[in-house]
Amino acid sequence: MTKMVYTFGGGKAEGKSAMKNLLGGKGANLAEMANLGIPVPSGFTITTEICTYYNQNKGKYPKGLKAAVEKSLKKVEKEMGAKFGDPKNPLLFSARSGARVSMPGMMDTVLNIGLNDTTIEGVIDRTGDARFAYDSYRRFVQMYANVVMGMDGRVLEDLLEEAKEKKGVENDTELEADDWKILVAKFKKEVKKHTKKPFPEKPADQLWGAITAVFASWDVPRAITYRKLNGIPEDWGTAVNVQAMVFGNMGNDSATGVAFTRDPATGEKVFFGEYLINAQGEDVVAGIRTPQQVTISGSKKWAKKAGVKAAVRKKDFPSLEETMPEVYKELEAIYLNLENHYRDMQDIEFTIQQNKLWMLQTRTGKRTAASAVKIAVDMVQEKMITKDEAVLRVEPAILDQLLHPMFDPKAKKNVIAKGLPASPGAATGRVVFTADEAVKWAEKNEKVILVRLETSPEDIHGMDVAQGILTGRGGMTSHAAVVARGMGKCCVAGCGVLKISEKAKNFKVDGKTYKEGAWISLDGSAGTVIEGKVDTVDPKLSGAFGTLMSWADKARKLNVRTNADTPKDSAVARNFGAEGIGLTRTEHMFFEGNRIDSVREMILAEDLEGRKKALKKLLPMQQKDFEGIFKAMNGLPVTIRLLDPPLHEFLPHTAAEVKDLAKKINVKPVVLQDKIDSLHEFNPMLGHRGCRLGIAFPEITEMQARAICRAAKAVSKKRIKVMPEIMIPLVSHVNELKLQEKIVRDVAKEEFKGTKLKYMVGTMIELPRAALTADEIAEHAEFFSFGTNDLTQTTFGLSRDDAGKFLPLYVDQKILPCDPFQSLDQTGVGKLVEMGVNLGRSTRKNLKVGICGEHGGDPASVEFCHKVGLNYVSCSPYRVPIARLAAAHVAIKEKLAAKAAKKK
Repeated sequence: MTKMVYTFGGGKAEGKSAMKNLLGGKGANLAEMANLGIPVPSGFTITTEICTYYNQNKGKYPKGLKAAVEKSLKKVEKEMGAKFGDPKNPLLFSARSGARVSMPGMMDTVLNIGLNDTTIEGVIDRTGDARFAYDSYRRFVQMYANVVMGMDGRVLEDLLEEAKEKKGVENDTELEADDWKILVAKFKKEVKKHTKKPFPEKPADQLWGAITAVFASWDVPRAITYRKLNGIPEDWGTAVNVQAMVFGNMGNDSATGVAFTRDPATGEKVFFGEYLINAQGEDVVAGIRTPQQVTISGSKKWAKKAGVKAAVRKKDFPSLEETMPEVYKELEAIYLNLENHYRDMQDIEFTIQQNKLWMLQTRTGKRTAASAVKIAVDMVQEKMITKDEAVLRVEPAILDQLLHPMFDPKAKKNVIAKGLPASPGAATGRVVFTADEAVKWAEKNEKVILVRLETSPEDIHGMDVAQGILTGRGGMTSHAAVVARGMGKCCVAGCGVLKISEKAKNFKVDGKTYKEGAWISLDGSAGTVIEGKVDTVDPKLSGAFGTLMSWADKARKLNVRTNADTPKDSAVARNFGAEGIGLTRTEHMFFEGNRIDSVREMILAEDLEGRKKALKKLLPMQQKDFEGIFKAMNGLPVTIRLLDPPLHEFLPHTAAEVKDLAKKINVKPVVLQDKIDSLHEFNPMLGHRGCRLGIAFPEITEMQARAICRAAKAVSKKRIKVMPEIMIPLVSHVNELKLQEKIVRDVAKEEFKGTKLKYMVGTMIELPRAALTADEIAEHAEFFSFGTNDLTQTTFGLSRDDAGKFLPLYVDQKILPCDPFQSLDQTGVGKLVEMGVNLGRSTRKNLKVGICGEHGGDPASVEFCHKVGLNYVSCSPYRVPIARLAAAHVAIKEKLAAKAAKKK
């Protein structure tokens, strides 16, 4: 820790953008803007290493930090021409967090540090505005008491509301200097009463209190939740940025705003932002006042959506371009400079103090999946980035936002309110009014819409489980909007016509009351709130999506297949770019209609003849299903897993079901119940299933092999190419495979006689013994498919049906880094996979190997599969594009790493 503090401002900085790990994103970008000559209020950044030290040493700081801060503070004083704590010419500071990746609103901020009963007079003398000075003082006491001293913010908020009520005004802006002065004194008394400590008067004490609070906020619940949701390591820590205050609330020649260099919702190449005259930054995102648009075009669009007439818009909600044209031109030049410099869409914050523009932040802007794809493709066409860079710009996981249904345009919709289209998508759920309630309802498998007057970082856990978010306040850059876009959640913000009462657990609109539990739907693209449920349709993907995916396909080495059990799923997956089927679960085909009765008849048969009679009914059903799947895939490989359910899944469970089945198969209910009882297993997932069924009842394997072969013959006669891969499940010993393989090959020899049809026989590696003896198994298997769901179960000794009760605890207590059923356990289960691949190919050099557990759609697991040399991954249809993009990511990164190593 040779250097703990880095200064910036006045056209120069000690840091730069490449130092994000040390300075955090905010600090690194403030330094970069300063180096670019962009007007940035001077300040200094205390590094992320100090946060790590602070957390590891029980809240203590390293020796020398205070001296380094003092030295940096003096440099800032010189640059800004004012002195911290000086009664005549006071310099005020803000203290803000800044992790290496953006965590919007998750950590704490303190503004106006340095105000006390003495320095306030200096601020009044300098500005000539007592109202502004005491308003700033009030804000400081209120924020500091909550953030640093841990006081419940509602206490002081109630005093503020009382003051407004007493004065007979609705808005803060209507209170005068004396009102604020009285409130400051009342606030301080309440602080001492509730915290048992006086409000600190010394500016140095205030500063260190704020710095410590920001570091400590790295570990507040909302920040921890956000890190878990976004996979941010806890040891990264946050930097603290101490920066000279500039004020957007010094009158009508001052303002503050937030903007994006392109539309974060659609990706359109337009400058998009909001601002407020005579306001501080928190006023814009809080939505207490209706924010105004930065550009004239944006203002006109907003007015049209909000139903505001042109004359009213120009008078009451003019754009920054209209109110401060010279400042707007400067801002426009800066945003273009920043986007060209960073070669990506930027999220910027600015303050205008008495007609002077100051830039407070730039960072890579959070965006929806559709926006991310469009911006990446557009920037390649604008020659700003390469195709490989464009592919890497889009995180595979966010594609999930694009691939799920949207509201049917033909469906009837009773629109009850309209707000701002803050984050696109469609969401239907039951109304809840707090984040905690959202979690409780979600735990009962209820879909919910979180309705809030305005969201705050404390709501992150509720936003995570909600289908969508609806707020009464806030604009397109509010907390709800920014976080929802980052999470891929549908959001309608600033729906002011709603009368939301958290206390009464309802909202009212047009005289009608909607209570907790009522069904509503949100259209985040249109900004509409709809009564009840609305039907959905599959999404239509834009041309930009196809372009990006074509670049990804050229880059990747790993093939991507799908897990599909029906022709419909097969067709969906093919449209999403699947290159074959890696898993068809034949047992899923038996649950429809009257098929299950034939399966039950087979299971309960007393002899071979009885089983064959039932199987004869099932053969044409299976054949028809396989024909449909072969047609949908048209020449692409199709891996069909033979029957692999625990037998109990097909049997009736209730007395009524037993009675009904007994009547159908003409036996007495008591006889049937005795048979069911005899088939009971204590641990059916490790019982009579998979190849064990085929060994006990070889006629089942024979029927399924015949259905596959006949389906292949039937579709080939229609000039449809077919390549069946017949997979024997749950093999633990090579002798099991040999017995089942012989049945399949004998049937194929008979059915394919006189044709040129080809097929393969392979196995599913889902037991540790199979991985350990893969060299023996590969002597008879032409391909392996790793069933990582069961391999995870049997390696850990966990039941995936029951482990959900305690696995979250394991993740919380860091026993495991993540749920091993969601992302492959690479150091344990992964070693068995790698061992199985290497042993298998030591026997059969051209052995084809894939993975068909749901890990096949997890980006981290896809990366692992690429590294250990698998030929393909297979996943559910809607995750096929995610796997394709993830495979491209790892291939491109590997190529870039090889280039870098070559240069060295």
